[in-house]
Amino acid sequence: MAGIVIAIILIAAGVFFLTVSVLGLLRLPDFYARTHAVGKSETLGTILVLGGLAVYNGWELSTVKILFILFFVLIANPTATHAVARAALRTGLQPWTRQKAEQKRKKAEQP
Repeated sequence: MAGIVIAIILIAAGVFFLTVSVLGLLRLPDFYARTHAVGKSETLGTILVLGGLAVYNGWELSTVKILFILFFVLIANPTATHAVARAALRTGLQPWTRQKAEQKRKKAEQP
């Protein structure tokens, strides 16, 4: 019974972080901020959900498979996020700055 409660808590926490990931994707101003927010919170959310599934399953072969997937996500997701952000920077995508946003707003207000 305690394992089920722990699994529910882990899965609920994971779903919370995945929801925060979506909010970061929608609210943040540029590619780099979005990539950072999604990369961090999605990794944590996925690890918590997979950890909850592993606790819920108990010690079976499927739990070992879930733990392998968890380990792969832990290594691959931050690496892929870094590679995508670095590729964007190398291709010339400039980070957002408040000064650029204010200049763009002033140009839009002029008749």
